Amino acid sequence: MPKPTRVHYARSRRELELSFDDGQNYVLSAEFLRVHSPSAEVRGHGPGQEQLQTGKSKVTIEQLRPQGHYALQLVFDDGHDSGIYTWEYLRHLGEQQDTLWQTYLAQLAAAGASRDPDVQVVQFIP
Repeated sequence: MPKPTRVHYARSRRELELSFDDGQNYVLSAEFLRVHSPSAEVRGHGPGQEQLQTGKSKVTIEQLRPQGHYALQLVFDDGHDSGIYTWEYLRHLGEQQDTLWQTYLAQLAAAGASRDPDVQVVQFIP
């Protein structure tokens, strides 16, 4: 498994930049990382327990906490801090970013939800 050689959070762009020792580079937005958190809060404890994350378009990362030599704990400004992002998972997110993002947008649309934290979507069915 390739190991990271550079991890940098560009605060002004809200992007995590990752470089691996095999030459692969990825740029992942804070929003993308937040909605794909590996935490039980987001993923649940099994299939079908996932929780769609809404209103995260303006989220930022406040801290990057190394977890040994295998992972990062990301602390987001919305208080979420329970996801441990292994290097393998971050690599997966980088490799599958386009597909995962399109799937997320489709899930939001199907739920009538928004990425914008200032938009409340209410469905009323009489």
